[in-house]
Amino acid sequence: MKNKDAFIPQVISVAITLIISGICFYFNIAAGFICIFLGAVLTAIAIISNNKRYKKLNELNNYLSSVCSGNFDLDIEENTEGELSILKNNLYKVIVILRSQNEMLKKDKLYLSDSLADISHQLKTPLTSIMVMTDLLKDSQSDEKRAEFISVIENQSEKMKWLITNLLKLSRLDAGTVEFKTEKVSIDEVIKESLKPFMITLDLKNINLNLETEDFLIQADKNWTAEAFENIIKNCIEHTPPNGCISIKCEQTNLFDFVTVSDNGCGIEPEELPHIFERFYRGKNSSTDSVGIGLALSKAIFGKQKASLGAQSKVGEGTTFTIKFYKAII
Repeated sequence: MKNKDAFIPQVISVAITLIISGICFYFNIAAGFICIFLGAVLTAIAIISNNKRYKKLNELNNYLSSVCSGNFDLDIEENTEGELSILKNNLYKVIVILRSQNEMLKKDKLYLSDSLADISHQLKTPLTSIMVMTDLLKDSQSDEKRAEFISVIENQSEKMKWLITNLLKLSRLDAGTVEFKTEKVSIDEVIKESLKPFMITLDLKNINLNLETEDFLIQADKNWTAEAFENIIKNCIEHTPPNGCISIKCEQTNLFDFVTVSDNGCGIEPEELPHIFERFYRGKNSSTDSVGIGLALSKAIFGKQKASLGAQSKVGEGTTFTIKFYKAII
């Protein structure tokens, strides 16, 4: 036998059987034969049982070796009684978890690859524009043209700065390294803070702002929450025509407090609506300066604070974003 742990007990069992049988033969020949027969039967049963046991253990060992080599396709689930069956089922559960984690890692690698490709594409356009403008600036003798080229370079640099800053914020949110303050803040203060950067734009486009804010307190980080609202308001302004209207309402229910931000712009196509919170997604009606990252950032910020962000839209009528702050998380 190859297995010493099984061979030694069997040798001892045979030796004991022979000794006891010899003693029985000394007193009675029939008793000796009976003793030999029973000893042989018990030894055979032990050998067969041990062989089956070690065969199953060998199967488990081979399976684990296969898993270590990256093969997760084998199924050893067994629902019979016995300690080895329990061990098999527990191993199967662990292997299912490992397989799931392995698939998640593959998805993360693919996602990272796609994100890097998207980031490279988004940065390529302003970089190319800056390089072209720089070359033109070197050759230009006109002060008017030079001022125009410098203005374009400044605009593209600001665009790159905004893009990189927001990508870093998204990366920090994904990595879970952002620490949100959990303090009671006034929703009215948060809305007013998020509107400040857009008051001039609203005035230039002659967009009417309709505020119906029922003030209440929310558990949130004021700065991050204001930034999330800024991205939503910015999106509404971009899709609202001159002389249009943007409405912001704050209301309360027994289960949650919620804010709706609505515009009467072009609306979103039904097939595009499920994708608007995906990073780098740009719809048909997106502005030329849009990179498709603002709404994704807002979604991540609200999600990290146990709030939800959703949207409803009708083409030609406008879009409504709804943010719900739940009073209790079960």
